[in-house]
Amino acid sequence: MKLSIVIPCYNEENTIVEVLGQINELNLDKEIIVVDDGSTDGSREKLENLKKKFKFKLLDHKENLGKGRAIRTALNFVSGDYTIIQDADLEYDPEDYQELLECAFRNEAKVVYGSRQPNLQNRRYSSLLYYLGGVFLTWLTNILYGTRITDVTTCYKLFKTNVIKKLSLKCKGFEFCPEVTVKLVKKGIKIYEVPIKYFPRGSKEGKKLKWKDGLKIAWTLIKYRFFD
Repeated sequence: MKLSIVIPCYNEENTIVEVLGQINELNLDKEIIVVDDGSTDGSREKLENLKKKFKFKLLDHKENLGKGRAIRTALNFVSGDYTIIQDADLEYDPEDYQELLECAFRNEAKVVYGSRQPNLQNRRYSSLLYYLGGVFLTWLTNILYGTRITDVTTCYKLFKTNVIKKLSLKCKGFEFCPEVTVKLVKKGIKIYEVPIKYFPRGSKEGKKLKWKDGLKIAWTLIKYRFFD
């Protein structure tokens, strides 16, 4: 099985090299697709210099269009049997891919999320506001859609590629998480979860998610429940 790894990158020059290095060490049949989403730091230059070393496909947005739009751009080029989303920071550990893939194979699952909640190592969080926001959005998802997901805003989402490609995604920003989840649920696709590790960073370390993004995520959940 071949795994396509999609990495949206916006101003992550301090972490993208290590992320690519960690992925490169994995003993998997894989392809890496990085979308530089209009970076204004040194990310774009570093990625250009690393293409041959880490053998990844580099796509480019001339301006910052958002995480969701970057993912949608990459999905036009993925060719693996499965596709996973990887942030360009160091909050998630690529070694956890194996757990998600094993769950997918064992259950013949079309979708597996990596949940940060069950893992006792994950008692740290970027801030109390981030933590409570994630808990609320997961609760809201479960209330609106009758699901039992434990971590809807997790980055690690593994899909059978033919499943994610068939979804009509419209997201531009962080609302990718609720939109893809809602559209999977509406199609009757079961979402499995496995525990993963998590190493949170705060705004000073470059975390991009803001409280306004949380409001957009909540509105997306409500919108697709009642108006779409």
